[in-house]
Amino acid sequence: MLRAIDPVGSHPYRVPWRVDRIHGTHPLVRNSDHDALEHVRIFVDVGHRVRETQHWGRVGAGEVVELCLCDHDPADTIVTMAWFRSEDGVEYLWRFVL
Repeated sequence: MLRAIDPVGSHPYRVPWRVDRIHGTHPLVRNSDHDALEHVRIFVDVGHRVRETQHWGRVGAGEVVELCLCDHDPADTIVTMAWFRSEDGVEYLWRFVL
């Protein structure tokens, strides 16, 4: 359900993800937050093709997950991450490219 976010009551929230690209098309994604993140989903857009969706579920604090992008051209790939924080129940989105 969508709801308006009150800017007066909102506080800055640092993106909790860190991406380690040392493995080329297998970046390691770390939850650097102090809390687990809930209902984590990954959307991979490659050029004009239909997106691929991965459901990671709950990702614990400090947990590292390998994202497989083997069949994709890194220059043409956009990754969008969606998750909920148990603290406020709000859905957050973050995009990155390789």
